[in-house]
Amino acid sequence: MTDFIDIGSVTDIPVQGARIVRTAHGDIAVFHTASGHFYAVDEYLEGKAGPLSNGIQHGEKVTDPMRNWVFDLATGEAQGADEGCVGTYEMKVEDGRLLLSSAAIAGQVAAE
Repeated sequence: MTDFIDIGSVTDIPVQGARIVRTAHGDIAVFHTASGHFYAVDEYLEGKAGPLSNGIQHGEKVTDPMRNWVFDLATGEAQGADEGCVGTYEMKVEDGRLLLSSAAIAGQVAAE
């Protein structure tokens, strides 16, 4: 069973906005897409991309502001000719609250 940590209200992140959750093991970008979904991914792809929270959202993807790489928010996979994958973390919404998997905070391996 996955444990979750409350990281704030759904209203804390505007539609097509992002916020950062800082952990001892690195920053996690939390996105609120135009379709109303929430995603959590690593803020950086070491040496290649980031800060993704400053990127431009389009659909369920984000374009890295530094190198224009496009990442799928659900899978973390780079799109097109770009290579690499940012870690993704399980999230859910309950009673208007954003809940992030405690594995993300603990620095455990990101979801595959």
